[in-house]
Amino acid sequence: MKRFLFLLTSCLLCLSLPAQEEPLRPRIYGIGWVRLRVTNLEKAKHFCEGTLQLKEFPNKCFTPSAVCLWINETQKLELIPTSSPGDKGGLDLVGFFTLDLNKMRRYLYSRGLVPGEIVHNDGEYFELPDSEGHPVAFESAFEHVDYVLSPVSSRILHVGFVVRDPPREYKFYMDILDFEPYWHGGMKDDETNWVAMQVPDGTDWIEYMLNISPTADKRTLGVMNHISLGVKDIKVAAASLEKSRANMRADDSPKIGRDGKWQYNLYDPDDTRVELMEFTPVEKPCCSEYTGPHPKP
Repeated sequence: MKRFLFLLTSCLLCLSLPAQEEPLRPRIYGIGWVRLRVTNLEKAKHFCEGTLQLKEFPNKCFTPSAVCLWINETQKLELIPTSSPGDKGGLDLVGFFTLDLNKMRRYLYSRGLVPGEIVHNDGEYFELPDSEGHPVAFESAFEHVDYVLSPVSSRILHVGFVVRDPPREYKFYMDILDFEPYWHGGMKDDETNWVAMQVPDGTDWIEYMLNISPTADKRTLGVMNHISLGVKDIKVAAASLEKSRANMRADDSPKIGRDGKWQYNLYDPDDTRVELMEFTPVEKPCCSEYTGPHPKP
């Protein structure tokens, strides 16, 4: 009888305890960090400093041996040497800004993912792969630098990369990280070649580059795996680059993209595209309406 009463009391206590809540996703404010692999560090640095007019801050990088160029007080671009003679360079990592890395790691664990350990190196961050193996990072505090605004651009708007299996990527970015659709379109009105996915607590976005051949060459991959820098006036930005045009590959002139925004494409020494883009559209986009807020300068 005593054993029965003990078990009954235990069960009643269990029923009265609140269920343990799953961790909530910490806010993801935007893109804070982009890392590129480059075959020639000096040439890549010269492009960033001379053409994009960014300033290097030595020893202010997350990645050892990287060249670190700050876009603004919360966004930076890192350049790292390629890892082998066969490595042709290109986009290597996209980092997102959040305030609490420990909470973010607990949240990702609760969703079945295995994030890396937090690294402390002129700031705090950890890495993990997305559903297709693209390196992703989350960063929080970092050492402040007195950056100088570039006359070309002082804002990373988005990062685009080749996606082979959109449903798998949607599961990672939409179902787990709560990214939201921003716009989608293609070269033809009935095609979807690009899908823009906006961070849940900001206006930066990533862009799925779809329908790319598995045998695409380096130049094609450089076009697709790209970074985009925001500019207030594309014609002013293009004019500021006139002195550099003889030493770089670039479009002949700015144009309005299928998304209705002015853009102008440059290419670094490894053929990675740097897309200058105005913040808001000037005409109706093709294919779909915008479903999220536009970024501001």
